[in-house]
Amino acid sequence: MRLDKLLANMGYGSRKEVKQLLKQKAVTVDGVYVKDAAAHVDPDKQDVSVFGERVVYTEFVYYMMNKPSGVISATEDLRDETVIDLLEPLHQHFQPFPVGRLDKDTEGLLLLTNDGILAHNLLSPKKHVPKVYYAKIEGIVTAEDGEKFAQGVELDDGYVTKPGQLVILASAEQSEIELTIQEGKFHQVKRMFEAVGKRVVYLKRLSMGNLQLDENLALGEYRELTAAELASLQNKS
Repeated sequence: MRLDKLLANMGYGSRKEVKQLLKQKAVTVDGVYVKDAAAHVDPDKQDVSVFGERVVYTEFVYYMMNKPSGVISATEDLRDETVIDLLEPLHQHFQPFPVGRLDKDTEGLLLLTNDGILAHNLLSPKKHVPKVYYAKIEGIVTAEDGEKFAQGVELDDGYVTKPGQLVILASAEQSEIELTIQEGKFHQVKRMFEAVGKRVVYLKRLSMGNLQLDENLALGEYRELTAAELASLQNKS
């Protein structure tokens, strides 16, 4: 890989700015100062450093975010704040995108990556990747609702969902539930409850496949996936 391309890809500036770093003798390869932007390096085998700090080459990034309400799952928007706006500039540089969407008012687990193959596999209906949601429901949720969800319910557009697993945590005027589904239709959880005459008033995604939301992440915070988390997702996909 060309040295200037490597450094630009890793967020050290534009190609022009990288050339300035090279002129300043800020860049070394295996301990030797390099001025030639076109020099080819192998970041896996050679030690490339900028101002003495080693450059660790990364092609793909994987971030777990605890998405807050009021932020949209998109890479850019003219009106609303997006999940990408919550990332540090260095992390934005890798051009990650949300894997699937959470509604604007929905909180919880959101995976952001620039790995298109992994994202496609996680979202493919053929993969049956389960997603678990916690919700507060206006209305008394009953075992009968659970039976209907287990069979699949007809949504307002006539689509019949795949079977979902409903766990009732509290049944009252405002019920609390966990719902596992294997699809990601538009507003699906909300529409499933509307199909049984109830309304979702709070929704949070807890997991996607084997990836569990880190409860230590405050709303709007994110972190890189651990090696174990990434491996579990890759195996699932």
